[in-house]
Amino acid sequence: MIEKIFDDLYRLEIPLPRSPLKALNSYLIRGEDRFLIIDTGMNREACLKAMRSCLKELEVDLNKTDFFITHLHADHLGLIGHLATDTSKVYFSRAVAKVISGNEKPSAERRAEGMKFYISSGFPEEELKTAMENHPGFRYSPQRKVDFTQLQEGNEINIGDYTFACIETPGHSPGHMCLYEPRKKLFISGDHILIDITPNITNWADL
Repeated sequence: MIEKIFDDLYRLEIPLPRSPLKALNSYLIRGEDRFLIIDTGMNREACLKAMRSCLKELEVDLNKTDFFITHLHADHLGLIGHLATDTSKVYFSRAVAKVISGNEKPSAERRAEGMKFYISSGFPEEELKTAMENHPGFRYSPQRKVDFTQLQEGNEINIGDYTFACIETPGHSPGHMCLYEPRKKLFISGDHILIDITPNITNWADL
């Protein structure tokens, strides 16, 4: 589903199959010669099909498209490996960009450290293994490494008639970042603010 919110700004509803969240709000902004997509959906066929359908309807050229990812959860990040091209910039919070892009530790090492952390916190080991194997964060994350353009508090993203200020909002996840357009009073909150559920605060072993 596509909803026009403001001039050249659209909300794309990306389904999240078998998830109590039902759908993700992705946003598309059309500039003079480029596009910006904010958040993507999980790395699942249903999400990719819905996203491609929306982009086709809006006549989006992915070779002229950049991306902003609010945080590292798979429902916001998962499709970036399918959508980003060699000409794309992928903006992400500096706090976790190096970790997510694999520049600090191999994913297997990070996962082992995470397992050790959760077991030491009282999580039964066998139940933890099952939970990790079925966790959407592992199953539906990007399968292709993507280089990130790192952002921090106060940086700006300019696209068309919009100038977004980056606001760091860690809590729901480390490095969570929102965008604010002061002239239009427009705040894109990712999962920092949700309507009818609590944006739970998570504790990460390596961040």
